[in-house]
Amino acid sequence: MRSSAACAVLNEKERAALAAAGRSRVLERGEMLFAAGDDDAACATLVSGALKVSAVDEDGNERILSLVHPAGFIGEMFAPFARHDVVALTQSRLCTFAKSDIERAIDTYPALARALLRRSQEDLLAARGLLELTAHASADKRLAALLHDFAVAASDTSCHLADRFELPLTRGEIAGMLGLTIETVSRKLGELEEAGAIAREGKRGIALCDAALLAQIAGRPDPL
Repeated sequence: MRSSAACAVLNEKERAALAAAGRSRVLERGEMLFAAGDDDAACATLVSGALKVSAVDEDGNERILSLVHPAGFIGEMFAPFARHDVVALTQSRLCTFAKSDIERAIDTYPALARALLRRSQEDLLAARGLLELTAHASADKRLAALLHDFAVAASDTSCHLADRFELPLTRGEIAGMLGLTIETVSRKLGELEEAGAIAREGKRGIALCDAALLAQIAGRPDPL
């Protein structure tokens, strides 16, 4: 996680100084980190676990806008969370910082400011990718792409996908995020398993049987 987080651009002394300003926090599944409308929300780096960024529409329906995986940075440094909730999907450990501490660190360490800007750009591209996926891709591609991204996030190296991982989302949450029905999600999981791309293990476990096939269905680059 250290090599992937934004603070990786700092040297050991600078990282130690930044860490001294932060505090560790553990969230259980369903616990909220930020609530929509928070005026003084802190910033955080996710050390382990998974978070969802969601909004509730006028009819009271939740829409998951994005997911946060380990090494991800959470926090709007220049505006409050006007419409978004950030909630733990699994037990999650974070390193949190007061907004003032992050602003001070950005002023002190220009490399950190550039790293956070790059991370914001990556998050924006990911959000656009999700919108494009749900608007135009087939159900097979939507689900395969999500599973592929989970395998990327669960891997401890950028060289290959994780062989096994736990789904951080329920089937209902997956359906809502991808614009599908729960029945379609269940059926497509079965089809991916029959095709030999994955194997389901227990309630939420996924074993990656053929990473190249999953990448092909997902329209992702072939894994190394």
